Amino acid sequence: MEKILVVDDEEKITRVIRAYLEKEGFAVTEAHDGKTALELAQVGGYDLMILDLMLPELSGEDVCRRLRRHENTIPVIMLTAKGAEEEKILGLGLGADDYVVKPFSPGELVARVQAVLRRFRTKPGLLADVLDFADGELIVDTLRHEVSFQNKKLDLTATEYKLLTAMARKPGRVFTRGELLEIAQGALATGFDRTIDSHIKNLRQKLEPSPEEPRFVRTVYGIGYKFAGE
Repeated sequence: MEKILVVDDEEKITRVIRAYLEKEGFAVTEAHDGKTALELAQVGGYDLMILDLMLPELSGEDVCRRLRRHENTIPVIMLTAKGAEEEKILGLGLGADDYVVKPFSPGELVARVQAVLRRFRTKPGLLADVLDFADGELIVDTLRHEVSFQNKKLDLTATEYKLLTAMARKPGRVFTRGELLEIAQGALATGFDRTIDSHIKNLRQKLEPSPEEPRFVRTVYGIGYKFAGE
């Protein structure tokens, strides 16, 4: 049975969400502040978190930011009372996997939960030494530090390899330019976010059959990039 952590300071909302999720066979735990949510998520064992942005103790943004900073990859669906585009961009940029704007249909939220979980269920073995995508067309061998596409080894720079491997381990996860810059240069990165665009352009030239219509490394406008391993 898959376990869902539902986080909202309004108990009436968590009760409704819980009822709908349990009807679909999920086990549900409730939390009503950000501090408790972070502690529960860090303990682990949850398959997905539904996270409200406006929380006491610690905001939903801070909870998500801290989880991702510590490499916690639990799927997160953010709840927000604001429908503004910048709120959606912020949530995705922090590492959320989807968002739902209040007021929402509980049935739609359950459908979003199922869709996100399906995505993650179909990405097995991403902590393995060899990552295999598109029925073997693309192979990322982290032991040999080699990448091959259609049985041809790609000549990637160290930076291109770092960026590809980081994204390939988390398909569908949106990485901001700042995050990718830190991956490329370390915590003390001194470059500009836009330098990542140059690295991605060069990576696409080597990786993508049609760089103008990228299949694997896709742009998320206003945020950064994500890896699609279909």
